[in-house]
Amino acid sequence: MTRPRVLIREPIAEAGIDLLREHFDVDVDINGDLAGKIGDYEAIVIRSATKLDGNLIALADRLKVIGRAGVGVDNVDVEAATRRGIVVVNAPESTVVSAAEHTVGLLLALSRNIPQAHAALKERRWERSSHGGTELAGKTLGVLGFGRIGQQVARRALGLEMRVVAHDPFVARERFRELGVDRVESPDDVLAAADFLTLHLPLTEETTGFLNGETLATMRDGARVINAARGELVDEDALLEALQSGKIAAAALDVFSAEPYSGPLLDLPNVVVTPHLAASTEEAQDRAGVIVAEQVAAALEGGLVTNAVNIPSIGAEDLEVLGPFIPLAATLGRLAMELGAGRADRLELAYYGALSGYDTRLLTVAALNGAFQGRSDQPVNYVNAPVIAAERGVEVVEERRRASRDFTNLIRVSLRANGDQLRVAGTTIGREHRRWLVSALGFELEMELAPLMAFFRYDDVPGVIGKVGTLFGEAGVNIANMTVSRTRRGGKALMALSIDSEAPPQLVESLRAAGFDEVYFISLGS
Repeated sequence: MTRPRVLIREPIAEAGIDLLREHFDVDVDINGDLAGKIGDYEAIVIRSATKLDGNLIALADRLKVIGRAGVGVDNVDVEAATRRGIVVVNAPESTVVSAAEHTVGLLLALSRNIPQAHAALKERRWERSSHGGTELAGKTLGVLGFGRIGQQVARRALGLEMRVVAHDPFVARERFRELGVDRVESPDDVLAAADFLTLHLPLTEETTGFLNGETLATMRDGARVINAARGELVDEDALLEALQSGKIAAAALDVFSAEPYSGPLLDLPNVVVTPHLAASTEEAQDRAGVIVAEQVAAALEGGLVTNAVNIPSIGAEDLEVLGPFIPLAATLGRLAMELGAGRADRLELAYYGALSGYDTRLLTVAALNGAFQGRSDQPVNYVNAPVIAAERGVEVVEERRRASRDFTNLIRVSLRANGDQLRVAGTTIGREHRRWLVSALGFELEMELAPLMAFFRYDDVPGVIGKVGTLFGEAGVNIANMTVSRTRRGGKALMALSIDSEAPPQLVESLRAAGFDEVYFISLGS
């Protein structure tokens, strides 16, 4: 078989390149015509300089994964990649320590005028009185964006005996308490409290130009600003004016809206600058290259991708619990959609028992991936299954319930179409986590899920099992397992079978003519 091809567009660690070459055909091409060749590769690895917009992604007919060797992915059109089912992965942990340390370095340089004093002394000017600073101990550091890097900056600032206030609506209150950081309700509260302000916000439409004339005006007179996150977070003209007026005492900047930067901020003596160095340590670069290579390999080989930005990810500890339920969720999603003849207005995913205490988004995506297999004009995977559901107008709902009457863990998939609803539910059994069907079409069952299954609903009368056995025998189709459930004696019954081979058309016709209310032959895959 032809090995997948990987294009490395920007330099990464040799260890990462070697890892990829063990599994794939790898080309390192830094300056070639990307538009002319991106269609030849299953994966591409980039850093921050390469811009993968929707037009380029549209040319990538074979592309399965985009690897960004670093933290941010704002140079990738993630929405366009998601619609085409392309996994976008990054290395979010690779530069956390480096970026946090650089931020603290800028903080110290800003408070003690270290770069200015250094430059003066290098020019043989002894200027002690001109470069006196301010102590950090007892001062308030405002942190906007309390993700991985923001938290690490806070840890270090607390070690310098600073008070830290932070805002991030996506971080649990408990995390602030664990670190000893004061959580405030809004960005305005951070701006009003900060002697020093450090930005660690993601770059979005809402955060672009966040620090502008209006927000700078709400800060304390003489406050100081640090930005080692994204240059576009700051309105540089407004910052320039605030620095010149004295509203802001000083600023330390590692990033700019356009790079390389050569604007007027460089001319101010109260501005400390570095040329986008926050992630530029040998350790961080090596980590980023190896981590993204591991993620690309996992995506191409069907493994679990833990750093995908367009697939819900879970940590290693949660994966130990949730991992066995991923294929079960996918199978139940497919079974529900097959029983519903591919029609759905709403899909409800309910998680019972111990599962209810975990982040189950990945299980929901797995169920959607199973549900839409073979029902789209494009390949369906964990990336674009939610997009396909949205485009079809299928409402997707998650529900968690702690109590489960008979099972430690249970997944139920409910499908609603035109007012009708059907449900299937399953669990895993044993050390091998065998997938077990426990209810379908309103009947309780106990049967292992199999690649090929059949379901018959009928009146509970004598002779039906024998009739089914005879018809299958005459058609040469072996029944591997069978279970029967009924509502009450003489009521309705459901027979579920797993079979060893596809049912020929004449068997299907014979069964439909035999008086069953409903007949389903379903392929669930491996």
